[in-house]
Amino acid sequence: MENDSTFVAPEGVYSVTEEHKHSLLGVHTVNTAPVQYPTLIRTATVRFGTSKAANSQVLSQLLGGNREKDRKERVLSAKDQRDDGLSVSSSETPDDVPSTEPSTSPDAVPSPLMPHDQLNTIFSQSPAQPGKKKSMSRPKHNMRTTSSTFITRLQNVDNLTRNLQAKQGETTFLFYNSGKSYIWAEVGSKSKDPLAKIYFSAYPTCHDVNTTTVSSDKIDVIIGFNTGDILWFDPISSRYGRINKQGRISSSPCSTVRWVPSSPNLFLVAHADGTMVLYDKEREDGTFVPKEPIAVEPLTRVMNGTESAGSQDGVWNPLDSIFVTMPPWHPAAIASPHPGSKEKDKTPKNPVSHWRVSNKRIVDFVFSPDVKYVAAISEDGCLRIIDAIAEQLVDCYSSYFGALTCVAWSPDGRYILTGGQDDLLTVYSPWDQRVIARCQGHSSFVAAAAFDDIRCDGRTYRFGSVGEDNKLILWDFSSGALHRPKATHNQRLSMTSSLSLARRRGESTLYLGIPGADTTVPRFHPAPARNEVAVLQPVLVKALDGELTTDIEFFSRGILTATKLGLVRMWIRPLSAHPRHLKGRSHHTGRIFVDPDFIG
Repeated sequence: MENDSTFVAPEGVYSVTEEHKHSLLGVHTVNTAPVQYPTLIRTATVRFGTSKAANSQVLSQLLGGNREKDRKERVLSAKDQRDDGLSVSSSETPDDVPSTEPSTSPDAVPSPLMPHDQLNTIFSQSPAQPGKKKSMSRPKHNMRTTSSTFITRLQNVDNLTRNLQAKQGETTFLFYNSGKSYIWAEVGSKSKDPLAKIYFSAYPTCHDVNTTTVSSDKIDVIIGFNTGDILWFDPISSRYGRINKQGRISSSPCSTVRWVPSSPNLFLVAHADGTMVLYDKEREDGTFVPKEPIAVEPLTRVMNGTESAGSQDGVWNPLDSIFVTMPPWHPAAIASPHPGSKEKDKTPKNPVSHWRVSNKRIVDFVFSPDVKYVAAISEDGCLRIIDAIAEQLVDCYSSYFGALTCVAWSPDGRYILTGGQDDLLTVYSPWDQRVIARCQGHSSFVAAAAFDDIRCDGRTYRFGSVGEDNKLILWDFSSGALHRPKATHNQRLSMTSSLSLARRRGESTLYLGIPGADTTVPRFHPAPARNEVAVLQPVLVKALDGELTTDIEFFSRGILTATKLGLVRMWIRPLSAHPRHLKGRSHHTGRIFVDPDFIG
């Protein structure tokens, strides 16, 4: 029953139902250089509403009368809305009606997300000005009429605007990079042509879609390039904005970019020089020069060029701390102004904050489901847990061998998954500060890994991986079925920093350490030996033909895989599959959208 286009998992048969392949026909010569950066995929599910006006007209025709009365009632209703100050403009949908509630209200962002209104932190929100309503922000420049040499060509499908306006119900869009091109396509469409192709003079290296702001009117996409440039792009309006233009803030290639979950504006970028930079899509680039790292104890923050915490002469140790440079407009810098600082220096600009995390390239990172922490991996073979609110390193774990290549956080926040050049996937428990299991199945470097939200229920966790051995592997992990590591290993890892996740569970996210406490205990945890960690075997191994596979993503309908040269396949889920996802958990992580009606 199994062939090149199908595989049999424990829950049933997955089969390829569609393929997306970027064609090089018609591409400018500048775009035909050899592919240097792998194809990465992102999806976004958009809910298109039914036209109320159309339904009203149809109903009126069926009833055969009272059309004039209905029209007058609609006019009066619109007048009442204006009197109440809640009218809907022609550029807004009902979902965009201005509200006096914060943007992170429970209705907009379900639990367990934390609101990003912490006092004097990078997630602090500027207070709204009285009498002003927040409008839906869009990028400034029109891509169709731009004279920029950075964007060499835009190719939209015919009648794109009309087709989008005619859509109803839910539609899943696919975004992926290939060479110097960026492609926007529709999953499950009868047409094989992409909705849009954009050609650049630089290589797109990473990208992400903001699932917090996604709507039928706009989709916020952020794209990072090998030049360090960042592009904020709305494919529906074909408008864009440039951030870190010509490497003004960082000229190092972008390796990973992710929107901060639940935030409409903030996104975090990892660079190849070992830094991570937080940006705001609506801010202009400021004049900013990061400070060179020095030895820190336990943390050095540089505000306006002055160190704000204890430091000493020596060499900065990236295994024990991160080095934070806060620009003058950083919320903490404004709260504790440096003598001589000028008021104009406090005007919010980019970057929001700057972290030096490693001396090696940051390969990938991911936010925890509660958005309090960041798990970052680098070519130095370390997994770092960073407190994103306090901007501090919490723990640092070494790989078994070589560099780490991918990272994912489980939907409930209990486990972190990494893949690496040791051909292994490793499951960590950040709260217990130990390695739970190593997964053996790949015979070459692991390229990408992701959790399947629909098949994670808090007891069993499904995740998938692809590697340079061209294997697609599915795994089912259950902590109860694994043997715990030896007691000696637990005792060794129990000596941990006072800033550890285990110590900080239930404490304030603004916790900066216990005065007088011993902070000299290293945060670095070496890799345990093979006989100290349980081994997990795969539930399915599928050998894929063709080009090297570079990415994997789970979504409501199935699995998406991508190859280095831009071939994207959709593997449809078995019809009998039923969701096992955690009840009450918000599916906000951006890479997965659960559609229970589709799964049944």
